[in-house]
Amino acid sequence: MPQQTPQAIAPGRTVTVWEVEDDAALAGTVAEYLTLRGCEVRAFGSADAARQALLARRPDLVLLDWNLPDGGGDALCRWLRQRWPGLPVIFLTVRDDARDIVAGLEAGGDDYLTKPFLLEVLAGRIRAVLRRTLGEAGSLLRCDEIRLDTEQAAVWQGERPVPLTGAEYRLLLLLLQNKGRTLTRARLLEQLWDAQGSFVGDNTLTVTVKRLREKLSDPPCLKTVRSLGYRMEDTE
Repeated sequence: MPQQTPQAIAPGRTVTVWEVEDDAALAGTVAEYLTLRGCEVRAFGSADAARQALLARRPDLVLLDWNLPDGGGDALCRWLRQRWPGLPVIFLTVRDDARDIVAGLEAGGDDYLTKPFLLEVLAGRIRAVLRRTLGEAGSLLRCDEIRLDTEQAAVWQGERPVPLTGAEYRLLLLLLQNKGRTLTRARLLEQLWDAQGSFVGDNTLTVTVKRLREKLSDPPCLKTVRSLGYRMEDTE
């Protein structure tokens, strides 16, 4: 019989999961399992490495060990909560004392799973947490360190807010909504201007893209496809 495709963590979307775990073997096992279920996984062996990466890009969910070589996972969790209150965090740790579990949850953890654990149980916990946070995650579009919140109509690059004009915002939104796809210049002109009854020249798109690049410090994830159009894709 043909082998069944593993059930996706979140059907229809790629979930970015970051592991903060100094056990490389365990981190690799979890990453392999989740990757087969539609996740994009990155692993960090220390709290400091995770902090540096998080300042550039926010994932959909963090799997966090308590005992890290440069500090406790509870401190990192509190740091996360101060900056991103809605970011889901699941503790994965050998510390199974009731006081530790309570401390982890009070530090801001959404769930707490003790080692050793079944990968199927971890997947179930992740699905449960994402069901509670899907509304917030669904309003955020990302590419590398660029984030666009459709509810707030706001854009950030890392922690820096990026003020955009209406045309620049609509262009970035359309590119992010089609991340990984090349959008032709004709389609961009049609959807961004002609659809509103504003028939503009091709030069308007060129100028808008140029200004958007400048405001985003010429991001490598915004690519020009020669003689065709533009696309956005993660470079990390």
